[in-house]
Amino acid sequence: MARVLKGIRVVELGTFITGPCAAMLLADLGADVLKVEQPGGGDPFRAYQGSLYSHHFHTYNARKRSLALNLKAPEATDILERLVLQADVLIENYRVGVLDKLGFGWSRVHQLNPRLVYCSITGFGGSGPYVDRPCYDTVAQALSGYLSQTMDPQQPRIVGPAVADTVSGMYAAYGILGALVERGSTGVGRRVEVAMLDSMISFGASAFASYFADGTVPGPIDRARGSQSFALRCADGKLIALHLSSLEKFFTALTVAIDRLGLIDDARFSSRLARQTNYEALIAELQDSFGKRPLSEWITRLLKHDVPHAPVNTIDEVYADPQVQHNGLFTTLHHPTQGEVRNTQRPVLYDGDRGAGDRAPPTLGEHSEEVLRELGFSAADVAAMKGSGVIQKLDHSQPEKK
Repeated sequence: MARVLKGIRVVELGTFITGPCAAMLLADLGADVLKVEQPGGGDPFRAYQGSLYSHHFHTYNARKRSLALNLKAPEATDILERLVLQADVLIENYRVGVLDKLGFGWSRVHQLNPRLVYCSITGFGGSGPYVDRPCYDTVAQALSGYLSQTMDPQQPRIVGPAVADTVSGMYAAYGILGALVERGSTGVGRRVEVAMLDSMISFGASAFASYFADGTVPGPIDRARGSQSFALRCADGKLIALHLSSLEKFFTALTVAIDRLGLIDDARFSSRLARQTNYEALIAELQDSFGKRPLSEWITRLLKHDVPHAPVNTIDEVYADPQVQHNGLFTTLHHPTQGEVRNTQRPVLYDGDRGAGDRAPPTLGEHSEEVLRELGFSAADVAAMKGSGVIQKLDHSQPEKK
């Protein structure tokens, strides 16, 4: 396994997606990530299926250890201080000010461990008029303008995965890695701040470039119009996607593949600019052709003429796709009591290796006692804290009922 962050210790004070996603990206690179959770229920994402081991939780928590710690208990201060002193990175996505109230805001933590990289992920930023508002994925997508480019205004409906949450987690990991590289030269950590709002605006930067250039406010089909992208239904009801881009050869090849050479001579489609102007008319012409043959036949024809295309796969079809299987992105992790958990591996390869470790997402408090022993607490101390509810380690001798 290529574990490029081996030796880096990360403390995650995170719930739901943004913080856990950032921490798991570091775990995927070999960091030792300790997830600190509240006893009883832990990360709320655990319970999305009525258990404490939901598939929602699996998505962002593989390759971590779990410490169930009551942060409000007096003893928690000593435990967190020891964790901070031994850590390289701390990640948190609590509401602004929560960690300050607990005595572990940036100023104090930086005094305790000047080498620590301290990452805060918020909805709107650490200050400003929206600082006290709650923020979730849809809120960030909407406020950033992203939804205005992806949602049908005639039939508005929130669709698709949690883009803002995941993008924010990715930007946070990116910021942390930069701070770790700098620390290698300076010996001093940085405060890294990432807002979901800012992340989504940066993610959709091309729309703002258009607006700044000529005042154009992009809508949901403008990107597809510009890139000449299409989703078309075949005779068997299945969908195929095309992306013709800016190269004239792809449109020419498409007209050959669908036996519609006359489209080239049609003034509406005779140039890329004309095709952009008459985008809806071109969709109608292409749909008329694609609706006459099944998906498999179109794939054969498009492959023959080197037209950029792909079937619009459902999730089960993605898993079975031969290229996906060849790439080996999915793996099976084995938990000692919960059984097998299928999970994605990192998309990044190092010298051809994408292995990120075989640790399954932890059960709540699975490593509580182990972590406290590593921090130097005696067996008697650990037993006392477990008995008083400061820490929790569930009985994992039997798989959790679901």
